[in-house]
Amino acid sequence: MPADAIEAYDDQGDFSKRHLMNENVLRMLGTVDGRKVLDAGSGEGYLSRLLADAGADVVGVEPATALLARAQKLEQERRQGIRYVQADLSTLPEVGQPFDAVVCSMVLLAIPDWQSAMAACVRALKPGGRFVFSITHPAFENLYPTWREHGHYQLDRYLDEYEIPGGLAPDFHRPLSAYVNELIGLGCRVLELCEPRLDPQVARDSENDALKSYVALPNFLIISAERDAG
Repeated sequence: MPADAIEAYDDQGDFSKRHLMNENVLRMLGTVDGRKVLDAGSGEGYLSRLLADAGADVVGVEPATALLARAQKLEQERRQGIRYVQADLSTLPEVGQPFDAVVCSMVLLAIPDWQSAMAACVRALKPGGRFVFSITHPAFENLYPTWREHGHYQLDRYLDEYEIPGGLAPDFHRPLSAYVNELIGLGCRVLELCEPRLDPQVARDSENDALKSYVALPNFLIISAERDAG
């Protein structure tokens, strides 16, 4: 990721994180004050910092050198007690397991070997621990550009698994059932599915007409689950 794109993130991340994701992710994690939380795929660390602000003892795992360097730089400046580890989530090493909660925000959709990554997240949890992950909603992955072009959403391919080309790196489309069934197979109980909707007032206040798409349809999906306590 180019340095200017990394620097463009603020304390809430970007527009989608600020208006659609953060409040819901933090709510679905539950109380984190005094708890050990793994930010699995922490990027430049905005979510790790929000969790630390809420009182969590945070470990962030991130493979990308540039993103990790930005996170470590801000930790040196702010001294929030966040520990960052450079590692591939698909082969997660010992980073302080077990955790009370693991959050994996907008990461699994970008990993080819996502099953191994999800399994690593679940293994890192204490029995009864909370796992929250978010992805682009599989049914509405091209919501914004499609709405901008057509004034409504169009979809002609859903059940297949395939690569989605991107400007910096590809994402991967998988149907929702793939993620949920894998989660259940790992011994987790699904607690909540959240499809965030943009506040209509935010869309009205913007000069960007395509933001109406985020009011009409969910571009993101957040899932909360609990590891089997047995």
